[in-house]
Amino acid sequence: MKTQSLTTKDNMAISINEFLISDAKANIVLAGATGVPMRYYRHFATAANAEGFNVYCIDYRGIGESAPATLKGFEVDYLDWAKQDLAALIDHVSSEQSACDARLPIFLVGHSYGGHALGLLPNIDKVQAAYFFATGAGYSGYMPFAEKCKVELLWRVIAPVVVRATGYMAWSKLGMGDDLPKGVYTQWKRWCQYPRYFFDDPEMDGVDALFARFTGKIVAANAIDDKWAMPASRNAFVANYTNANVQAVDLVPKEYGLSEIGHIAYFSQKSKALWPAVFDFFDVELKSNQVSSSF
Repeated sequence: MKTQSLTTKDNMAISINEFLISDAKANIVLAGATGVPMRYYRHFATAANAEGFNVYCIDYRGIGESAPATLKGFEVDYLDWAKQDLAALIDHVSSEQSACDARLPIFLVGHSYGGHALGLLPNIDKVQAAYFFATGAGYSGYMPFAEKCKVELLWRVIAPVVVRATGYMAWSKLGMGDDLPKGVYTQWKRWCQYPRYFFDDPEMDGVDALFARFTGKIVAANAIDDKWAMPASRNAFVANYTNANVQAVDLVPKEYGLSEIGHIAYFSQKSKALWPAVFDFFDVELKSNQVSSSF
């Protein structure tokens, strides 16, 4: 594994991890979940290497190794993570290919927010296909009743108090991941009030057209015990990839020898039984691309 820094088009330094192998057949860009640092995805990256894939992971600005000394006063737009940070990583992967003339396909694996980020990319044309875990609309109405009550308490009572006290969303104090910049928290909270997430936000005019640009294949896999992204939540969101070939998959934990998956554990080492489906999907895409190129 190699860690290095990239500079985005708006001149922000972000950190990435590269898991590179010789004679790779394709590149996987891993777009992580909100508040989940890139180090968490190392087990998946190592498994992907064993299957012949390079893997690139990212800490979005304000998170993990891309975090400033303090998040108080650190101005970040949630959309910057996709339009600037993830876009810079994809450009980096593409430029590395050009330098060695490898021209390997770029696939995206998205965890939760990572499935949102694909549609926001300015360089979406560089991604051939995608596999999502835990991507959903964020609307509490799709959650089980008890979880809905907890989330409403979080958004309406706990989070505002924490943000006023600290100047940012101290997610770590709640045991829910890395701390979040205030701007990310503010947008996330607003979008989660809508059944179709930011597609229903009047301030996000034109986002439908952005998502319509992707015409590749997507697998969207959600665990039936993922209380934050139930299958209904997934369906409400991925339906907005209107020109993509989307396959929805409901994951039943016991079918993979797991007692639970939840919203985060898709990429924990114990959940490695979920990963062969990802590699198989990309292998099929590779073969399909090779056949198409031969004509």
